[in-house]
Amino acid sequence: MTGRRFYRLRAPNATGSDTAVSVRVDDERPDPFPLYLAVGGGRRRMYLTPDEAWALWRCLSEAVASLGDPPDHIRTTVRPSRR
Repeated sequence: MTGRRFYRLRAPNATGSDTAVSVRVDDERPDPFPLYLAVGGGRRRMYLTPDEAWALWRCLSEAVASLGDPPDHIRTTVRPSRR
C-alpha cells in the first residue's frame, strides 16, 4: 500500500477515558517527514523522518520492555486505513 495511510490504536487511561495513538504515513510528501505521530487529542504531535522513526521505535521498544510484559490491549493486529 502506498500513498497516505493511518495506523491507530487506543490506550486505556487511568481516568477511564482512552487515549488515541495514531501514525500517518505519507510516502508521497515532498519533504523528508513522511511520518506523523499523534498521541491524544492535544499537543503531543510530531513529524518524523524514517531514520528518526526507527530510532524512536528502538528506544521505545527497549524502554517499554523494561517495564514488564505487554498488556492485553496491545495484543492486536494494527491494519492500515486510508482515513
